[in-house]
Amino acid sequence: MSKQTDTWSLAGKAYTSRLIVGTGKYKDFEETAAAVEGSGAEIVTVAVRRVNVSDPNQPMLVDFLDPKKITYLPNTAGCFDAASAVRTLRLAREAGGWDLVKLEVLGDQKTLYPNMLETFTAAEELIKDGFKVMVYCSDDPIAAKKLEDMGCVAIMPLGAPIGSGLGIQNPVQIRLMIEQAGVPVLVDAGVGTASDAAIAMELGCDGVLMNTAIAEAKDPVAMARAMRLATEAGRLAYRAGRMPKKRYADPSSPLAGLI
Repeated sequence: MSKQTDTWSLAGKAYTSRLIVGTGKYKDFEETAAAVEGSGAEIVTVAVRRVNVSDPNQPMLVDFLDPKKITYLPNTAGCFDAASAVRTLRLAREAGGWDLVKLEVLGDQKTLYPNMLETFTAAEELIKDGFKVMVYCSDDPIAAKKLEDMGCVAIMPLGAPIGSGLGIQNPVQIRLMIEQAGVPVLVDAGVGTASDAAIAMELGCDGVLMNTAIAEAKDPVAMARAMRLATEAGRLAYRAGRMPKKRYADPSSPLAGLI
């Protein structure tokens, strides 16, 4: 069960790390880069409406995270309708040539819950336009299947509201989504600490995405390392196959032949 052979495929490219991290909320780009290194992530999300990736007169993320070594995943954080999400990602493609993108269309400022009607509209338009769309969505197996059938390359249900740190609230729903999916399923949003990442992976998720849990930790770089280990442990536990849960005790040592 070699870790080296346990890769996963996203839009035709293989990755070893199953942890994707965001690049927002850090005190500076130096801390961002240190946390990404500690996490072992090979993919980072970039809120293209908030993070400088194109103005050379200001500090640029690409000066701290080499796009030749790290896959940049532009996202539409802060978009509340399909039109602004589509426009944001078209601008990102012009700026950096990125076609693998993360779509999120939010419903309101209070919950940051996905607006699925606008998400369907944006996904359809982006896919027609040649984008490879990873999509943030509600933990709804029916909606997830529709997005996959439309041509999204990864399904990303929230574990809990964005930035809440509440952990996985609906493991049964997410497990149903995993069982029916033909594309990667990654928990996106709601992770608060290492055990949450492990739970996501133990459910059978292909990966887990987080930002706030690392960036707002007291020691972001140490938390990034913890999340790396938790993601790896959860994945290994899933592959190992956990023991069944039982209603009663079951002795570790055989009772037969006792003196």
